[in-house]
Amino acid sequence: MKKILSFFAASLIGMMFFSSSALAAIRTVTLSVPGMYCAVCPITVKKALQKVPGVSKVDVSLEKKEAVVTFDDAKATIDNMQDATFEAGYPSEVKGAKAK
Repeated sequence: MKKILSFFAASLIGMMFFSSSALAAIRTVTLSVPGMYCAVCPITVKKALQKVPGVSKVDVSLEKKEAVVTFDDAKATIDNMQDATFEAGYPSEVKGAKAK
């Protein structure tokens, strides 16, 4: 009986340890950044987003006034990215999302 309980406990601990990484996913989000107006703006936005832990790729378009961000959702959130653009002076919203 002790062996069964020990095995069950070890299995449970192992599942808890690996569950967060097993559920992590690489995601892509498009942020609307309407405050960009000059050639330096996209560079500033890109640098701010690249500093967010978990962000792996950033493409910023001045013409579209948007940033496409690829990130690990176990390490970064959309709120983290919006905070980063806001702190850089360029508030952003998820493209297609309605303001609350």
